[in-house]
Amino acid sequence: MKVLSIREPWASLIINGYKEYEFRTWKTNYRGKILIHASRNIEKDNIIRFEEIDLVYKPGFIIGEAELVDCIPVTKDFEDDLIKKDELVYGASRDRGGYAWKLKNIRRINPKEVKGKLGLWNYDIEI
Repeated sequence: MKVLSIREPWASLIINGYKEYEFRTWKTNYRGKILIHASRNIEKDNIIRFEEIDLVYKPGFIIGEAELVDCIPVTKDFEDDLIKKDELVYGASRDRGGYAWKLKNIRRINPKEVKGKLGLWNYDIEI
């Protein structure tokens, strides 16, 4: 199965239903189920930003799955709409450019400790 490693707190925000887009500088043509891996790299400044949400972090673990349904070029208008929708989650960065990977059918799974990789990578797992 395809896996995407995402830094915390972003991976946990996705799995807990706060974030439906993951941003990348690169485009993918892949559509389908992916596993969400919480990278060992943590963005400490952003952890503080989301303290009130009371998320539980599992760096270094596959924590969920989602369906990747679209890959949208990030324009200023698109980004402005997301920030209007949720300033806390989407307002952390501005003028990010790149692509927004649209995720649906997001769900938590039993965490599985796995060393992450860059890019969209493959992993055999039973969920």
